[in-house]
Amino acid sequence: MIDVSNLSVRLSGKAVVQDISFTAEAGTLTAICGPNGSGKTTTMKAVSGELAYRGSVQINGTEIGKLEAWQLAEMRGVLPQASSISFPFTVREIVRMGLTSGRNRQPEQADRTAAEALAAVDLGGFEGRFYQELSGGEQQRVQLARVLCQIPEPVIDGMPCWLLLDEPVSSLDISHQLTIMTLARQFCRRGGGVIAVMHDLNLTALFADRMILLKNGRLQAEGAVKDVLTDRHLQDVFGCNLQVNRIPADGAPFVLAHSALID
Repeated sequence: MIDVSNLSVRLSGKAVVQDISFTAEAGTLTAICGPNGSGKTTTMKAVSGELAYRGSVQINGTEIGKLEAWQLAEMRGVLPQASSISFPFTVREIVRMGLTSGRNRQPEQADRTAAEALAAVDLGGFEGRFYQELSGGEQQRVQLARVLCQIPEPVIDGMPCWLLLDEPVSSLDISHQLTIMTLARQFCRRGGGVIAVMHDLNLTALFADRMILLKNGRLQAEGAVKDVLTDRHLQDVFGCNLQVNRIPADGAPFVLAHSALID
């Protein structure tokens, strides 16, 4: 479990995240949603250990500040919102960087892990391509493959591992959005946990188990997707008249943006 309690973050003297508390359980996909500038990425960076914070962030029962970098690297992999690579690395070289962050592997096992990670994100055969020559969506999937090399299994030594994904589908076409979100959900179903920053509310409704809504650095709602994804919450957070309907077969929610355009 990742347990976040009274999390606050200040950047350049400004309170960006204020007193946020939530839990993410192993076996579940937790989506963090909210408008631009609401504190989603800052929250993710604090949870991953990248940013200093006040409050408490525990991963599998241990405060992350008490863990060495190598211990964190074995427990959680992080996909940032954007990655800038200045040198002419190949896809293989980028993906294999994930192998230096997690557990040591034999060379033949490392090659197999890298190939499996690329195949999982539909980039099999891209090993020799230069990273800078790829499209934005392909680069995003290369970075996810790197994360999967770092965290190849959802459970290690009986403890859940975690994927922390900041806008994992923002540059992807619909087919690859579904591929990546299915991969994340399968990771959860096998005992790991995923926290993902999401903008697409319908993909969130389709794949997430729990949902966190942020606005102006504060928690507005948290819980099961069906309870959080409501007309009132969306109006309060996004300030527009969105309508949430339910699929008749199973009652799953989906969002109609058209209602915001109707006078």
